Amino acid sequence: MYGTFSMKRILALFLVLVGAAAGVFTYVQMGHVKATNAQVQPEGIQLPIIMYHSMLRNGSGEYTISPETFEEDLRYLKDNGYTTIHMQDLLDYVNKQVPLPEKPIMLTFDDGYYNNYLYAYPLAKKYESKIVISPIGYYTDQFSKADANHATYSHMTWDQIKEMMDSGYVEFQNHTYNLHSSDGKRLGAKKLRGESLEDYTALLTKDITQMQQEMQEHTGYTPTTFVYPFGAISDAAVPIVRSLGFSATLGCASKVNQITQNPECLYELGRFLRPPGKSSADFFRKIAPPQASAS
Repeated sequence: MYGTFSMKRILALFLVLVGAAAGVFTYVQMGHVKATNAQVQPEGIQLPIIMYHSMLRNGSGEYTISPETFEEDLRYLKDNGYTTIHMQDLLDYVNKQVPLPEKPIMLTFDDGYYNNYLYAYPLAKKYESKIVISPIGYYTDQFSKADANHATYSHMTWDQIKEMMDSGYVEFQNHTYNLHSSDGKRLGAKKLRGESLEDYTALLTKDITQMQQEMQEHTGYTPTTFVYPFGAISDAAVPIVRSLGFSATLGCASKVNQITQNPECLYELGRFLRPPGKSSADFFRKIAPPQASAS
């Protein structure tokens, strides 16, 4: 009787110890997961995306900023704890659960101007910042043949694109081959009124596919993201773009993106246009707020 009772006590104590050990192990493991995957939250993380275009020392216009302004932006972001990311970093987070850095932000450049190579690229290297450039293929082809590097009007060449890509600081995406116009009837890649869906599908597929093929041919890289010219998105374009294998799309809606691990959140991502004439502190105040000062 006594022996049976003692054995029961020993067994009970053993089970308690095993349970406690399991609890500690679980606690440590959960703490580890929380520490390394701090961004994995059901409600998602906030990702501001900034949209730049041209960069000139004495330029003017809504879409042109100075290199000094861009450098001020990069300093502001570093000083306030933000880390620049590429689209591939975002895709890896959503699809492969690869953690993002704390306070991620994305800096994008549309159209592929030569002045991005001349000014933005050296600054990206200086501040070890990632940027995303989406060139227009037709102009890249033309200026690759022309051998004319002029900051005001030239577009970057394929050799310049390859150099930037190889640096690791610059990622390139698809901004159409030659559907970046607002002068005629069609606005960017939108479907024309009265245009048959069959004709529109053929036109958009041909243009986007040509850009994909040329990027692959000249750089060895195939873009993962389609960037709508002018942010002009039509209901007809969405399924065509997706059918061509793009994992994400960028528009021009001014909003901070909520990123979850649902791949649907990667489509029609919003971006904030960076205008001239504003300090970095003023521009980023609500988009990417400054770090709280230590009390």
